[in-house]
Amino acid sequence: MPIDPSRTFVPVNIALLTVSDTRDLASDRSGDALAERIAAAGHRLVDRGIVKDEAALIEAKLRGWIADPEVDCVITTGGTGITGRDVTPEAFARVLEKEITGFGELFRMLSYQKIGTSTIQSRAIGGVAGGTYLFALPGSTGAVKDAWDDILLYQLDARHRPCNLVELMPRLQEHLK
Repeated sequence: MPIDPSRTFVPVNIALLTVSDTRDLASDRSGDALAERIAAAGHRLVDRGIVKDEAALIEAKLRGWIADPEVDCVITTGGTGITGRDVTPEAFARVLEKEITGFGELFRMLSYQKIGTSTIQSRAIGGVAGGTYLFALPGSTGAVKDAWDDILLYQLDARHRPCNLVELMPRLQEHLK
């Protein structure tokens, strides 16, 4: 996955949401791993929060960030499994205008190489709403590292060739014109 050094790096404003009934900022290892990676890549972490596994709470936080012109991308961690309390994909379904199906497919393909068939339990999802990218990652530290290191690091870098999500950002709301 080549980075073209002749192109200019464009920092992305990212909001980070942990979905959990048990974690707080002191125990949010997955959120910490993402925050560290976001900063190391040169992006800006513009907000961070934690909400319980309740679709209405997740939806409200997503809608707030989607409406905020300072947020280009929202990454969530947690709530993508298949238990009764895992409702992050359902909250995403309430707000997404377009799903980026390739994100979930690629995440599960990469995950399969590390955890085998257990990857079928992940409902990682990506999409766009209101000109904002949204990505829901599983809650494990390993999963967020894999999603960032192997997918998002590149797709959120304007220098990545042959194409990336950053170069599409100015066109995400052209249907509203």
